Amino acid sequence: MTTLRAVVLGCTLKPSPAESSAELLGREILAALADHDVDGEVIRVADHAVKFGVSADEGDGDEWPAIRTKIMDAQILIIATPIWMGQPSSVCKMVLERLDADISKVFGKVAAVAVVGNEDGAHHVTAEVLQALNDVGFTAAGAASTYWVGEAMGSLDYKDAGPKPDTTGAATKTLAANTAHLAHLLAENPYPAA
Repeated sequence: MTTLRAVVLGCTLKPSPAESSAELLGREILAALADHDVDGEVIRVADHAVKFGVSADEGDGDEWPAIRTKIMDAQILIIATPIWMGQPSSVCKMVLERLDADISKVFGKVAAVAVVGNEDGAHHVTAEVLQALNDVGFTAAGAASTYWVGEAMGSLDYKDAGPKPDTTGAATKTLAANTAHLAHLLAENPYPAA
C-alpha cells in the first residue's frame, strides 16, 4: 500500500511555544493515521504570517503559498480548531477563506476536523468547517470528526484532561481509519474529470 501524506493545520490563536490543545488533538490524529500508511506534519498557522484574503497568494510577505503547497502535495487535510464563543477560531476562518482560491482544485483530497473547547459548540463547529471544506471540493469520510469539550465556563483544557481512550480516543481512531481508507481509494481511483 502506498504511503499517503496528511497536513494538520493547527488553528489555535497561540503562537509557539505556547501549548495548544487543538494541536495536541491534531498530533493524536497523525499518530492514528500512521497505523493506516499515512504520514504527515502539523503546521501551527499562528506561527506564520498568513494574510487575510481569498487568493492563493496575497503578495509581499504572505506565507500562505508555502502552506498551500504542502496542502496541495498531500492527500489528507485535517483542520484542528478550538471553539471560541461557539465558533471556529478566527485563524480557522481565515484558513477557510484562503482555501476559497482552490475551489475544485482539491477534488480527490480528503478532509477531517478536530475540535476542542471548554464550551458547547463542537457539532456546530464541525458542521461549519466540514461544509466549507466540502464547498471547496474536499471529500469527507463517515465520522470525519473528533472532539473534546470540557465543562461550560470551566478552565480544564484537553491537554490537561488526561487520557480519554473510550471517548475522544475512539472517535480519533475511527476518523483516522475512515479518512485513510477513503484517501487510499481516491488515490487509486480518482474522481472522473468533469
